[in-house]
Amino acid sequence: MKNTILDVGGLRIGQAHDTDAKTGVTVILPDAPATCAVDVRGGGPGTRETDTLSDGGLIDQVHAICLSGGSVYGLAAADGVCTWLGHRRIGYAPGPAPVPVSPIVPSAILFDNANGGNKDWGMTPPFRALGVKACEAASETLTLGSAGAGFGATAGLYTGGLGSASETVSGITVGALIAANPVGSPYMPGTDCPWAWAYESGVEFGGKRPPPNYIYQEAQDTKLAFLKAAQNQKAQSTVIGAVAVNAALTQKQLKRLAIMAQDGIAMAVQPSHTPLDGDTIFALSTGDLPCESPVDLAELGAAAARCVARALMRGVYEAAK
Repeated sequence: MKNTILDVGGLRIGQAHDTDAKTGVTVILPDAPATCAVDVRGGGPGTRETDTLSDGGLIDQVHAICLSGGSVYGLAAADGVCTWLGHRRIGYAPGPAPVPVSPIVPSAILFDNANGGNKDWGMTPPFRALGVKACEAASETLTLGSAGAGFGATAGLYTGGLGSASETVSGITVGALIAANPVGSPYMPGTDCPWAWAYESGVEFGGKRPPPNYIYQEAQDTKLAFLKAAQNQKAQSTVIGAVAVNAALTQKQLKRLAIMAQDGIAMAVQPSHTPLDGDTIFALSTGDLPCESPVDLAELGAAAARCVARALMRGVYEAAK
């Protein structure tokens, strides 16, 4: 087990970044079209093709998920992913060749445009090219921290990053991949202990624990730190990512999984789901294991939330190394 979303099986991850612009792209490529749902929880989201996944629509499977920095410019990364897939005739096929296929690539972006990188890209933002590069780099290995969509991320007053984690419950493996760029803090006030410490597996993000007899008090300096973080990021942030399972879930079940997985952000960041965030979580099914009862789905959703919390904190921890 790699303790990443790759433990679920049936998918590869590709990443690319632009060092000068301090931004990047992460692409999830399922081995076969994957049933997918999405939940958008933040107040300032930036997304593409999420309406395609609405209940009752034509489409319930995707050919890739694209996560990108760059705010609205980063949505162009999905253009590169679509082109790469379409060139290989991977996509929804409305007719035989030479009719082009239509790759279904839902995507979400985070705001990293105020992180000090060179954003003077004129008429050629780097994101379409980064989407292609990420697809070309897709593999069954995964770099955490300052990588892919997490390359230029921040987490409150801290460095953000890309994180991942997995868990097996009742024989089903669930994994999360998170680009951590929240406006809130991943650490308990006045400490170096993560909010997510209770969910840590081993010492995957340092093994820190709260001080003895710690009692949370929202001190004035904590409020000022949050306001400073919001001001530094021009009041825009966002946590984006995906959870995947090797169970045969319907789109309706995956929607519930995505909703429950969003709770992992609140378990790892305070405050979360703010007007300044655009928190978006996709949920993918890549396997055929049964998960039929509501109780089983609830258990799986709770595990997904824990994985999101751990993945978010791993991204912050690995980026700070």
